[in-house]
Amino acid sequence: MSPSKPIYKSILLKLSGEAMMGKFDHGIDAEMCASLAGQIKEVVSMGVTVALVVGGGNIFRGQVASKSFGLDRSVADYMGMLATVLNGLALQNALEKIGVPTRVMSAIQMHQVAEPYIRRRAIRHLEKKRVVIFVAGTGNPFFTTDTTAALRAAEMEADVIMKATKVDGIYSADPMVDKKATKFPELKFIDVLKKKLKVMDLTAISMCMDNNVPIVVFDINKSGNIKRAVMGEKIGTIVH
Repeated sequence: MSPSKPIYKSILLKLSGEAMMGKFDHGIDAEMCASLAGQIKEVVSMGVTVALVVGGGNIFRGQVASKSFGLDRSVADYMGMLATVLNGLALQNALEKIGVPTRVMSAIQMHQVAEPYIRRRAIRHLEKKRVVIFVAGTGNPFFTTDTTAALRAAEMEADVIMKATKVDGIYSADPMVDKKATKFPELKFIDVLKKKLKVMDLTAISMCMDNNVPIVVFDINKSGNIKRAVMGEKIGTIVH
């Protein structure tokens, strides 16, 4: 029997840039933004505190650009951070259109479009039941938004990181390529590190392990999955 109320009181939702593309192969899909906003509102209305970290791969991916175009890695990473700001503003707009108070907090100062990230201020926003969207990564090159999610989850004392992906959990290999890939319903952090499973980067996994923050990996393309994950339904893979 499924629980009648959420098993998590505070979540950090990690959205990849790809999740924002929806039916397109790049950029931001307004319909997908609206769908994500609706699902987040549903969870907020249940009394769950929600923070988000959003990637920017749908617009610009620093590590790839550095290799492909010969950009300095630091420059490419800063460009990628700016891409996350665009996604964060799009999500804020979609959420506030349906009456969800939202704040965008940036690790790179840009006062005209987002608040600067200050931990105590972010916690206060969450206490006031505002959705907080963290953008611009950690503000430093060479760190992924996965690591940002691990860092912000620890700082906000979130119960769990919910990593929304294009597949329904963690597999032994890429299920899009290897039809024999098997899904893991549950994993320990140390197993993810040993097997070098591509869930989050190793820095993020180590940080979650050190701070005892579990990770639920699930398919974002199935509507209602955010609520199902919050309710503790057996979807995706849990790492703890």
